[in-house]
Amino acid sequence: MVDENQFFREVTRRICGNLDIEKALLDCLSYLKEFIPVETMLLNTYERDIGAIRNIAQVSESPMERWYDTIPLPPDVRAKILKKTPSFKVKIVDDPETDQIARVVAKHTNIDKWCSLVMHLEVAEFHLGVLVITCKGRGKYSQEHARLLLEVHDPFAIAMSNALKHKELKQLKDMLADDNRYLNRELMQLSGDRIIGREAGLKWVMEQVAQVAPGASPVLLLGETGVGKEVIANAIHDASPRKNGPFIKVNCGAIPDSLLDSELFGHEKGAFTGAFEKKRGLFERADNGTLFLDEIGELPLQAQVRLLRVIQHQEINRVGGVRSVRVNIRVIAATHRDLEGMIADNRFRTDLWFRLNVFPILIPPLRDRPSDIPDLVHHFIRRKARALRIPLTPSMAMGEMERLMNYPWRGNVRELENLVERALIRHKGGMLFFEDMPSGATPSPLTEQPREDLDLNLAMAAHMRKALTLAGGKIHGPGGAAELLRINPSTLRNRMKRLGIPHGIKRG
Repeated sequence: MVDENQFFREVTRRICGNLDIEKALLDCLSYLKEFIPVETMLLNTYERDIGAIRNIAQVSESPMERWYDTIPLPPDVRAKILKKTPSFKVKIVDDPETDQIARVVAKHTNIDKWCSLVMHLEVAEFHLGVLVITCKGRGKYSQEHARLLLEVHDPFAIAMSNALKHKELKQLKDMLADDNRYLNRELMQLSGDRIIGREAGLKWVMEQVAQVAPGASPVLLLGETGVGKEVIANAIHDASPRKNGPFIKVNCGAIPDSLLDSELFGHEKGAFTGAFEKKRGLFERADNGTLFLDEIGELPLQAQVRLLRVIQHQEINRVGGVRSVRVNIRVIAATHRDLEGMIADNRFRTDLWFRLNVFPILIPPLRDRPSDIPDLVHHFIRRKARALRIPLTPSMAMGEMERLMNYPWRGNVRELENLVERALIRHKGGMLFFEDMPSGATPSPLTEQPREDLDLNLAMAAHMRKALTLAGGKIHGPGGAAELLRINPSTLRNRMKRLGIPHGIKRG
């Protein structure tokens, strides 16, 4: 004869007496087995997002492997679960083949020759999951066992609720720690990258930044490799209402195709082999902030389709997920490639181009703004000297700045930064020389350049010719080509000279 009051008190004390749910379950198992056949106890919940059963906790008195973390359910079983609430509180499953869900579970485990008691756990009519008690064999459970287990429904439901809340809190804590690690890496990379030339060679660029920053329109940054597109993207973010939100950079050419969807859109736990935890993708990380898509021309066509959907609908689907996740992001894209030429070659989608090309900003190469070079050089010398722990910042030797200002800088600001760092590493005292800088004249407009820069120069030349044609050959003043291109007339003249575009192009 079971003293039901004592039974209830003892089970409650054990299941609610430890914050570690598996330790509490194991303590309960050692007591319950005096009244109910039990070898293993599990707490399971159904997760709609991934359409699967998730194992919250599993215990056994004898050492055993965890049977499963998640078990995907077929569509017909998922539909059945969602359509109706359970008609029973405790169910005896004497043979897994007689129960639809037990049959699916048995296929993923070795419990085809076990029998079970399954108790649905609810709090205030909200279904939390199930407690499953199992033992080997057939016919081990009776209605009396089911009735006795039902007596302790409430303490198990409370324990399940606490376990789920603790799990959710841990996930949020892990996500916050993950975000902090990610953003700290980004901040370390961006630290010190103040904008040199905002009052000189980049003045017109910064005026365009001021125009576009307050809105939410996509921005397309065009320019050769190394001109500082990421710095300009960060400036747009910092000047926008989203400045307190995340600024997330995606190098579209650096993510392997096999990992692209997972990195960009995230994945659910169990979505594929090795997906041990749910992961938020870079789009979700950028929620309420700015997503900077660097090297957008490197994005595969299939990924371009999915990117277009995100921009259009502001929602993503995690890999393995069944529910769309809303995101509020501003997209800034950047490229050194001729995207219009790639469209003609079927390597870039026309519809994505129109979505991204709302407000293009062309960042001039360093050779077109030599007045910025002295400030950049002094900035890099100070910063690199600190990083290299050089106690006294060296001064430049006579004539070195003139050499730097006359150099063509095919690699732009990045090449200049690398040159300064190499010179400081080799510096043995005295004046600073740039011994490994090649000498040579500025390259001809469309020759002696890397293929990607040649593509971009061809695109720039075509863009300028269109503007000059529309302006009837007029460069400055109202309706002039410089106004149409949103650049300084002197900058336009310099670029025309470099690209070999004659003055006086008329309407065709």
